[in-house]
Amino acid sequence: MSRYNRHIILSEIGQTGQDKISSAKVLVIGAGGLGSPVLQYLTAAGVGSIGIVDFDVVDISNLQRQVLYGTSTLGMNKAEAAKHRLEDLNDEISIVAYPEKLTHKNAIDLFNQYDIIVDGTDNFETRYLVNDACIITNKPLVFGAIYKFEGQVSVFNYKNGPSYRCLFPNPPEKGSVPNCSEIGVLGVLPGIIGTMQANEVLKIILELGNILSGKLICYNALTLQNSTIRINQLEENIQSILKDKVNFQNKQIDVKCEIDIATVSFEALLSEKNIQFIDVREAHEQPKVEDLLVTNIPLSELEHNLDKFDSGKKKVIFCQSGIRSKRAVEILQEFNIQNCFSVKEGASEIKTILKTYYKLSSNEK
Repeated sequence: MSRYNRHIILSEIGQTGQDKISSAKVLVIGAGGLGSPVLQYLTAAGVGSIGIVDFDVVDISNLQRQVLYGTSTLGMNKAEAAKHRLEDLNDEISIVAYPEKLTHKNAIDLFNQYDIIVDGTDNFETRYLVNDACIITNKPLVFGAIYKFEGQVSVFNYKNGPSYRCLFPNPPEKGSVPNCSEIGVLGVLPGIIGTMQANEVLKIILELGNILSGKLICYNALTLQNSTIRINQLEENIQSILKDKVNFQNKQIDVKCEIDIATVSFEALLSEKNIQFIDVREAHEQPKVEDLLVTNIPLSELEHNLDKFDSGKKKVIFCQSGIRSKRAVEILQEFNIQNCFSVKEGASEIKTILKTYYKLSSNEK
């Protein structure tokens, strides 16, 4: 009674409503910028069973917006770190961490264990996977997305309402839409959008208010303006998913979204010789690598600087997170420039590793 008193004294919720919240089961996909506020508010509200799916680990660059974590959790799996923090916030509910990647093979079994699915992911491959699995398991999907200073919120597949594919029938071309690690994001924005998502979850549980089914709210953090886009249901898109549900668990990520690109780890390069390091970040991006033998060619200017690539060396390409470097390798392959590799880690530890590399090379000389 004391913990949930502010809910219970609301006539629209009361003890009956709080009992509904305590009986609800919610699965959150992604414990990053959006997942952090969603998980905190659902935990504080007393949602009885919460699942957290995330295979990533906490990085120092996450702390600008992923407020579930601190320096003591750096390097920890996000799902497990989130569970530890949330259990301190509310030890009266059940929290289950799934430190694994969501796939076509495990999605159906996971979704069947919960009442509501929350999408806190940052890539289109997983968004379509989550949407399709929700259609097959008939689960409402609370969707959120962020881009620089703008965010979106909607509820899909609610009581057979429109789905994500009714809004965006097909994934965009690979590499055409950068994520926040590539383009940046205002730190408070995922908190605003994630809180809106948590609000929709509670409304669904309590059957209160107007659920954002068939509507997409677009929020601008710079102007504080909201706009609403109506979503028409495309029944043929939904039926196509249901017809193919037998084969769903055998599917792989769409080739349009994920192309096999040769990658390499920075640490694996320490034993290598004759390497050309290439930074494809844009000129305005920070931090830059100073006083090191790195070729700077922004991705947007790559095709006009092909003469800068040394045909006699292994070309190791990096960016901020590893997305644009993969695209750079694709472009170079189209121009028949071989022996190109994308760095898995992006630029997170590049200074330390490059200094080590050049020190080793100098000692050998």
